[in-house]
Amino acid sequence: MMATLLNEDQRDCLQEIANVAMGQSADRLARLLDVFVVLSIPNVSILNPNDIAMTLQSLQDSKGGDTVLTGVCQGFIGGGIAGEALLIFNGTDYRDLAKLLQYEDNGEVRSELLMDTTNVLGGACLHSLAQQLDTQFSLGPPTLLGEHYDITSLLQKREVSWNNALVVEINYTIEDHKVNCDLLLVISENCINGLLEKLNYLLD
Repeated sequence: MMATLLNEDQRDCLQEIANVAMGQSADRLARLLDVFVVLSIPNVSILNPNDIAMTLQSLQDSKGGDTVLTGVCQGFIGGGIAGEALLIFNGTDYRDLAKLLQYEDNGEVRSELLMDTTNVLGGACLHSLAQQLDTQFSLGPPTLLGEHYDITSLLQKREVSWNNALVVEINYTIEDHKVNCDLLLVISENCINGLLEKLNYLLD
């Protein structure tokens, strides 16, 4: 299925770009919070909407089925590329995150914590990706997910106009703290041509 959207060389090139972007965004978070951020190798795959919901379900199951995923969704567009960045918090202790971000933990700051972390991680990662692709992304307003609805069922019910999407999954864990999140960059098949052109240019 990978070949229907991008070939092996394009996939490797994108994985390398994502690796650099992940490192830069993690470095920004580490400097901001004075912590060590543990990274995994970015995973590049082709998924349909149901696959994405199942990926989130497996993240939820990995921390125990009763864990509620929360996250932030933010659209990005530029250089013939458009997509969504989903920052999913999984097994995160928000009191720990509040302490790191020096928030007064009065139980009402969770949405601000999520937005601020998204601005740092998502913003830095997308900025680095755009820079490496020699383009600029405009970011849409972030939307909170999972506060009152289950993210997985929310995504399964959402109307989408595509069958397959390119998904780059990046995991960030803060060492010695209960803070863990996954950044999913989702670019649907009808928004991918600009990205393929940029990857081909880099490969040439």
